Amino acid sequence: MSILIDGSTRVVVQGITGREGAFHTAQMIAYGARVVAGVTPGKGGTKDQNGVPVFDTVADAVRRTGADASVIFVPARFAPDAILEAKDAGLGLIVAITEGIPTRDMMEVVRHVKIAGSRLIGPNTAGVITPGQCKMGIMPADAFAPGHVGLISRSGTLTYEIVDELTRAGLGQSTCVGIGGDPIIGTTFADLLPLFEADPATKAVVIIGEIGGADEENAAEYIPRMTKPVIGFIGGRTAPPGKRMGHAGAIISGKTGTAQAKVEALQRVGVPIADTTHDIPALVERALRS
Repeated sequence: MSILIDGSTRVVVQGITGREGAFHTAQMIAYGARVVAGVTPGKGGTKDQNGVPVFDTVADAVRRTGADASVIFVPARFAPDAILEAKDAGLGLIVAITEGIPTRDMMEVVRHVKIAGSRLIGPNTAGVITPGQCKMGIMPADAFAPGHVGLISRSGTLTYEIVDELTRAGLGQSTCVGIGGDPIIGTTFADLLPLFEADPATKAVVIIGEIGGADEENAAEYIPRMTKPVIGFIGGRTAPPGKRMGHAGAIISGKTGTAQAKVEALQRVGVPIADTTHDIPALVERALRS
């Protein structure tokens, strides 16, 4: 079991013939993902370098191949329309890798996606991976291993580092989700925690937050309802006051969004917080034993 994606997921790649789309499509296929279609307007009827059929529209790709999830590798100026096109085609999962999309655009896009009942991961995300089954995005697959630890992260780099620590400690992962580092994203920590709670394969969840926004504090409101242990790490705890750090979402308003506020909110509901990434495997093992 897993959440969001598995070995049966049928993936369409929007922007498959671009540099990034072509490279990461090959990586996804090599990992075992079922990439059944690509979309590049004007190149319908051709095939990409991996033999994947290319269509002019997402609707046509879905109709012809039965694709049920999309991963988007298109420039920022086209990405909002690409997300809405995937939504209009009825896709249940849309993973937007693109970064640099204006916040105002995403406010409207996220609203329309939610009204339609689709799930958007991102934008500005490293993607989603269910180890041993499917990868959608840019995560370095060699760091991951199948197992029972769910992971949700705002930071791609911290995801890779922490997953490597977990894998080296023999703690494989059920599904890992990069929710994205922008101020407006389609899916939050609080949206994903119930999915991991319901997943039989997940025995513990690691959440990787960072300064800015209130997603971690919102997640803390749900965690008391969970039966599975949650372990946390907050990036940016040593950031100098008043200095802009990291993602576009790393915006602090008053006392909301500070690393200390996030740590305190999570600790109040019993979440152990790792001081360094190296501490996380031991905290997970301790939580699983208790």
